[in-house]
Amino acid sequence: MVLALCAFVVGCTGGGGSALFEAEGGASSSDSGGSNSGGGSNSGGGGSGPAAGGFNPGNGGSDNTGGMVECGDELVGTIRDFQASHPDFEAEIGSDKGIVAVDLGADMKPVYAGNPTTPTTHGQEAFDQWYRDVADVNIAIPLSIPLVENESGGYTFDDGDFFPIDGQGFGNEGNAFNYHFTYEIHAEFTYEGGEVFTFTGDDDLFTFINGKLAIDLGGVHGPQSDTIDLDQRAAELGIVVGETYPLDFFFAERHLSQSNFRIDTSITCFSEIIPPS
Repeated sequence: MVLALCAFVVGCTGGGGSALFEAEGGASSSDSGGSNSGGGSNSGGGGSGPAAGGFNPGNGGSDNTGGMVECGDELVGTIRDFQASHPDFEAEIGSDKGIVAVDLGADMKPVYAGNPTTPTTHGQEAFDQWYRDVADVNIAIPLSIPLVENESGGYTFDDGDFFPIDGQGFGNEGNAFNYHFTYEIHAEFTYEGGEVFTFTGDDDLFTFINGKLAIDLGGVHGPQSDTIDLDQRAAELGIVVGETYPLDFFFAERHLSQSNFRIDTSITCFSEIIPPS
């Protein structure tokens, strides 16, 4: 079975199976510490990258209407490299839910909810730089991640040493790895019923479905995990079986010592979304 990441939703169908669920111990009931032993994989280069994520087209196929559908097995997004001197990096440590508002912004970026700050962030001006290209503050680098079929019939990307831009952007700043970056991906999918989406990692992760915050793992912490059961939360998210909805997620690695990034999902077809520039 091959995961379909389709340039057009026509002809895509969702899949069954269930995602893998992973408990973590450590700093809190869902946190853990860890050590680093290697880097992640990167398909991008240095310099200025695209303003948004999407996917990498693969081999084409035909849909059930006779049209051509380009599919691939990689989610493609944008990493933005930061320096440790940024006010929101290498600062306070701790879980910090409520950094972003429940509704995604019209520009498909998270809306800062600090009033005027949060325990690990330092105001709207600094936060608004996380997922926007800002000269001399961050460097955008395109990055793709493959989703592969897992033992339960869903799809997984798992990297316990997620350091995909070592030696790029502003460099490692004297550290073993490049620890200071954000990552955003935008996609859409057709809700078929029964799907789940799980993220496990550190530090921050904000996942939106249909423009509504569905996972909030904000803060500087060890690996934490949360799952969206689309059927259970359909009314809250405003989704109906058979319709197509956006999935937008935003990750941040803000502190030395570890970087974990894992996606488990039974969603089998994603299509490209390009946010407004």
